[in-house]
Amino acid sequence: MNKALRGINAFYRVFLRLVGRFDWLGPLALRLFLAPILILAGMNKLGSIEEVATWFGSPDWGLGLPAPYLMAWLAGLTELLGGVALLVGLGVRLVAVPLMFVMAVAAVTAHWEYGWHALPEQTLTMPWEWREDLIEEAVVRRDKARELLQAHGNYEWLTEAGSFTVLKNGVEFTATYFVMLLALLCSGGGRWVSLDHWLCRAARRASGNCSSQGI
Repeated sequence: MNKALRGINAFYRVFLRLVGRFDWLGPLALRLFLAPILILAGMNKLGSIEEVATWFGSPDWGLGLPAPYLMAWLAGLTELLGGVALLVGLGVRLVAVPLMFVMAVAAVTAHWEYGWHALPEQTLTMPWEWREDLIEEAVVRRDKARELLQAHGNYEWLTEAGSFTVLKNGVEFTATYFVMLLALLCSGGGRWVSLDHWLCRAARRASGNCSSQGI
């Protein structure tokens, strides 16, 4: 038994050394996934700042936020500049914090009332859906819309690029982005393919005060 355990332990140490050579791939994948999403979201906000500010500030059909123009500019700039920083791997841990704040605010103010799921899936992908009533109502409306399209339209052509559904607009996506940013906050931008890594190496040569994980 001890010999078997020693063999397993030796194999696991070799496995960890092998995986450790590629520990930069995880942060890189997260950065490349998040960066274009955030950059486009920021550009869209800044390109339609009047409409975004009106939506942010309206208590009737919008979010009812205070200082809506300031909030719109802050959200747009945070997403745009934060996305660029993630793309090049500059100050990844630092920019993750305001980006997580933006995701948290979006989840609470724009998505929370619609529950967890972004789409009205009849089979729940997570057990903590708190607006199952909206799923039931959305499914009824989705099925009715499909019936109307099948009866009065060229349904095969209409669905060639994808099936029709109803956007439930829950917190699923913002929560996912928040978790991904949290992972980057803990890991940093990763080795070799981030500016943080090379800045850290330069700082370490100069003073020895930078951690091996980057800035």
